[in-house]
Amino acid sequence: MRRAPKSFFLALLFFLSPACSAQEKENLILWYEKPAAIWEEALPVGNGRLGAMIYGGTEEDHIQFNEETLWTGGPHDYSNKGAFGYLGRIRELIWQGKQKEAEDLALEKFMSVPLHQEKYQPFGDLWLTFPGQGNVTDYRRELDLSTAVCKTSYDAGGTSFTREYIASYPDNLIAINLACSKKNALTFDVSLTALHEGFTAVPDKNGMITLRLKIKDGLLGGTAIIKTTVKGGRIFINGNKLHIEKANEATIILSAATNFVSPSDVTGDPDAQCKKYVEAAVGQTYRQIRQKHIADYQKYFNRFKIDLGSSGNEGLPTDARILKVPEKMDNSLAAIYVQYGRYLLLSSSREGTYPANLQGIWNDKLNPAWDSKYTVNINTEMNYWPAEVLNIAECHNALFKMIGEVVPAGEKVARNHYNARGWVLHHNTDLWRGAAPINASNHGIWVSGSGWMAHHYWEHFLFGRDTDFLKNIAWPVMKKSAMFYADFLVTDPATGWLVSCPSNSPENGGLVSGPTMDHEIIKSLFKACIESSEILNTDATFADSLKKLLPSIAPYKTGRFGQLQEWMTDIDDPDNKHRHVSHLWGVYPGSEINWKENPGLMEAAKTSLVARGDEGTGWSLAWKINFWARFKEGDHAWKMVQMLLRPQGKSSSQARGGGSSGGGSYPNLFDAHPPFQIDGNFGGAAGIAEMLLQSHLGEIELLPALPQAIPDGIIKGIRARGGFELHYSWKEGLLQSVKVISTAGSRLSLRYKDKTYVTETKKGDVLHLDGNLNAI
Repeated sequence: MRRAPKSFFLALLFFLSPACSAQEKENLILWYEKPAAIWEEALPVGNGRLGAMIYGGTEEDHIQFNEETLWTGGPHDYSNKGAFGYLGRIRELIWQGKQKEAEDLALEKFMSVPLHQEKYQPFGDLWLTFPGQGNVTDYRRELDLSTAVCKTSYDAGGTSFTREYIASYPDNLIAINLACSKKNALTFDVSLTALHEGFTAVPDKNGMITLRLKIKDGLLGGTAIIKTTVKGGRIFINGNKLHIEKANEATIILSAATNFVSPSDVTGDPDAQCKKYVEAAVGQTYRQIRQKHIADYQKYFNRFKIDLGSSGNEGLPTDARILKVPEKMDNSLAAIYVQYGRYLLLSSSREGTYPANLQGIWNDKLNPAWDSKYTVNINTEMNYWPAEVLNIAECHNALFKMIGEVVPAGEKVARNHYNARGWVLHHNTDLWRGAAPINASNHGIWVSGSGWMAHHYWEHFLFGRDTDFLKNIAWPVMKKSAMFYADFLVTDPATGWLVSCPSNSPENGGLVSGPTMDHEIIKSLFKACIESSEILNTDATFADSLKKLLPSIAPYKTGRFGQLQEWMTDIDDPDNKHRHVSHLWGVYPGSEINWKENPGLMEAAKTSLVARGDEGTGWSLAWKINFWARFKEGDHAWKMVQMLLRPQGKSSSQARGGGSSGGGSYPNLFDAHPPFQIDGNFGGAAGIAEMLLQSHLGEIELLPALPQAIPDGIIKGIRARGGFELHYSWKEGLLQSVKVISTAGSRLSLRYKDKTYVTETKKGDVLHLDGNLNAI
């Protein structure tokens, strides 16, 4: 083998170095020149269980906070025990073309009890009030993504003031440190309030305030405790506040908890939980808490780096950069967006916590949009698209924890609504793990939430190749999901094919028989179960039954204007600009429709996407990035990234037919549906990754949808299916060098343009290749 020159390895070592330079650190900071005036300008911190939005005011700082288990409602079985008696009649009405009658009957007899699910709630508000700090200079508010530390700094009256805010996962609390440049210059009040009626907030002489609240419509209540300590100065009670007088430094510890224990148990002791975390923190300095927090966070965050080149706007505040995006795309802002997606997922979805909901873990409203719950016909799943590829796979565990709690509820719904084995999840769930169809029959009866959730277990296995996970955690959930569909699929009287009925193509077209999306999800699940059975050498009889069902499921069809049909009948409207593009699930996140195996269907899917149009809600724009990446049209995908990064409300056209214009980004880079939904942040981050690497067809393809606008770049730590981690760079649009780490010992098949590299690997192998995929 030809030996590469030493200079090459030095260059390779330099670009793969784990050290974070000052310039890299600066490129990982969101920063602003004024305090937040509205919630969508505040900066988020979170540890998976607790979340807070930091406003960074000078005279008054507002820290609005959440705890993941504060919801309305209580333990409840949402299934409708008499529903199955009407399933046959609903199917008959659909097949007779009487859609409205079928929907009316289903609404009356087949839906969840009650019809709606519960709401995620805000917890409380921490207020810091500073006298005489109205006129300030050198103001800066920032969020450092490399450390997960939020900071506010300014000068007032000749004194420099600094505040830091962290949400610590190791210590399970939020900590705020206040410092000043002059001795005894720190004087302020601390108070706690809540939006909930009847809350109490009681300060004590030990520097604590205890907030207690009860949810108006439900069985949950909560306690939040703050503990303030100072260096220099003193603390005393001032009404319902704590007053800190002439301190040199102060630290505030915040903990919150509810009486929620599990979806069936609300007997927890929130006072005891809060006291445990606060008392543990009191024995530590802020520096110690901060150090542990950063070390814990960086062991995940530092795995991945991305450089997409500079734009010339790097010296501007983040909100100013967002405003300039419609004029000219900002490549380094897009790289920040990817890392921000990773930050948000790490902040809202950690081991042992519950998954990110529609707003992650952040919500300031008693009646949030769509109840800020878990919408599983795209939104919850999109939250986890970046988890594997962007090297924070542990975040997936929070989703698996929730699904594990949904399965028992889904089994009851499968029995009571469909007389079927296994488990089913319709288009939403909440803290109480509702699985029955909700809201309205024309979109609530959609049976593929469980199949899509099972897909996440399979993806987690494909990226990590952990057979223990597959056997003990994934397989039971996947098998039970497939059991439901095996029982549920029914013969369509008009065609003889097996179809999903009744169901819906989210959220378009009403209650129907045989929506394409359902069949894509079911086929994908059956194939994953068959392969899992072979890998685990288990349940061969069950796998054989799925093999027999697969050829009988209705095939995909191309319609009258060349589109992939959304339904079995050719009724797609080419002028429909609906935000959902559900029938393209088989393109992404599925893989059954692809250029290699069925290019005709791929062309039809692209025709469907062109007809839908580019405009849409934030999460819709994010999904379209991934579609265009799979179509390998990088320039179009990059255009969608630009639309996602534009200021909210700056749409290029008015969408119609269930669509929505105005998707984009708020000043804090939160995704705008509008209003705020976090799914677009995650889907957009995953979409940019999908442009740079794809691994869904049995090989790893590098730069499959590289746009002309990213001629130079570096990726470090991106993951691929098969158990591989890759680091690579490109210049002037051409691959320069590649490093591949085998984490599972699988066969490596690598592709770049018309070049390929194939080899067997052992776990821990590290391979180096040049831009032509020659080993070096």
